[in-house]
Amino acid sequence: MANGQIKAAGTADHRTRIGCSKQLGLVTGAGKTEMIALVVHDGKKADMVAFVKNHVDQLNQFQLIGTGTTANHVESVGLSITTVLSGPLGGDAQIVAEVACHRVKAVFFFRDPLGKHPHDPDISMLMRICDVH
Repeated sequence: MANGQIKAAGTADHRTRIGCSKQLGLVTGAGKTEMIALVVHDGKKADMVAFVKNHVDQLNQFQLIGTGTTANHVESVGLSITTVLSGPLGGDAQIVAEVACHRVKAVFFFRDPLGKHPHDPDISMLMRICDVH
C-alpha cells in the first residue's frame, strides 16, 4: 500500500500514516539529510544566537528549520535556514508536523518560562510531540 492510503479499520494495517509521504513544501539544503528545528521565545533570542555562534560548524552539517524571526537571527550568523511562519501564526504547528513525520531529528527549544505566550497551546503541542517522537 502506498503512503497516504487508508485501509478500513480491522484490516492488517489500519493505521497507515496520512500526510507524511511528502515534505510540507519545505526546501531542504543540498546534501543535508538530517533536519534540526530551532524554536526560540523572544526573551531567549540572544541566548540562541550565542549558541548558534558557538556551534556554527556542527549546525552547518544539518538542514535547519526555524520559526519567524528566529530564522533571521540564524541567517545573521551565516547559516542557511528554512523559514516557517512565526509561532503565533502557526509556525510551531508546522514544525510539529515535521517532527511527527520524522523529518526533524532534533528540536532545540530556547524557552522563556517567565514570559507570556499567546500561542501556549501550540508550544504545549510541540513539547508533547517531541516527547512522543
